[in-house]
Amino acid sequence: MLAGVVVAASVGIAPAASAAEPHAATQAAIDTLKTTNVSPGAGVVVRDGDTQWDLTSGTRALGQNLPFGPDYKVRVGSLTKSFTSAMILQLVAEGKLDLDGTVETYLPGVVKGNGHDGTKITVRQLLNHTSGIADYVLPFTLNPFVHLFTHTKAEMVGWGLSVAPRFAPGTSHEYSGTNYLLAGMIIENVTGRTYEQELDSRIVTPLGLTNTYIPAPGYKALPPGHVRGYVGRVVYADFTQVVEPSVGQSSGGIVTSGADAAKFFQALITGKVVPAAQLAEMLKVTGIPGPGVDYGLGLIRYPLPCGGEAWGHPGIWPGYQSVAAATTDGRSAFVVLNVLPAVDAISGAGVDRTVAMGTALCDRD
Repeated sequence: MLAGVVVAASVGIAPAASAAEPHAATQAAIDTLKTTNVSPGAGVVVRDGDTQWDLTSGTRALGQNLPFGPDYKVRVGSLTKSFTSAMILQLVAEGKLDLDGTVETYLPGVVKGNGHDGTKITVRQLLNHTSGIADYVLPFTLNPFVHLFTHTKAEMVGWGLSVAPRFAPGTSHEYSGTNYLLAGMIIENVTGRTYEQELDSRIVTPLGLTNTYIPAPGYKALPPGHVRGYVGRVVYADFTQVVEPSVGQSSGGIVTSGADAAKFFQALITGKVVPAAQLAEMLKVTGIPGPGVDYGLGLIRYPLPCGGEAWGHPGIWPGYQSVAAATTDGRSAFVVLNVLPAVDAISGAGVDRTVAMGTALCDRD
């Protein structure tokens, strides 16, 4: 399937808010984020206790004047990892899982061969990316033929295990979506239900999330009320319904909205999703020098410009870049762009969304 291509002479730059307007600093931050990414648009949703506000810049669909809003659905990629980790910690709290139990205990015979040994990798090491298992995403999902078919978690785990271990378990940190496919398989094996069923019963329904779900395999379209996602710069390919959704699943498959994401992270970090003892485990960072130094269990620690810290996760999916985080005193923010430049789709990098997020979390005007 070929993506629709749109040529845009200008993506339109929303005028910066005046200093007298509420949340002027956040408006300026997302305007800058949109401009530096050459993105059609950007949006932010913020919760402070029971109060919610949102801002928009540009458009959610090229060629139309359509602002972002708190309830429009987007593909959030690796924000999914925070949901998956929370579900694992709920099972730990229920006595159904041991965080330091081995992968072999819960998935017998799955992690083996090519130097891999599931008896030496713990559930904790999956969640904090210290397992040494390689990421399944690259180069496998860059193959266009992958997106012509649906895929299972077990199949994609096999892609990651086809690469020799990156390091001995627990000795280093390397981000790997394969870890979270395995975590999703553990949830299914322990509960006897699908990941999607557990997501709904454990998080979506209790929190009243109205726009959060895992798309059915093979169903690439988003329902009405969504943000279009593009790849490129100036010349854009519409990727909203190009990528096979089953390549995400428990690692990166969730569709959600800004309002839902902000509500989830606020509830999680303020102790309303997992008990205090398990939340404390989620907030234990690896301390391993490098990119993993601030990584906990499906959460990253973000220092804030106004002092203190927030906990959350970034996400990318072809056409989208996002980040969400919350503070322990009940502030949360979700930031999204509806573009992923082609170079970033390959490298997994993106213009730092955390600056806008930090500004929003510190903005209490």
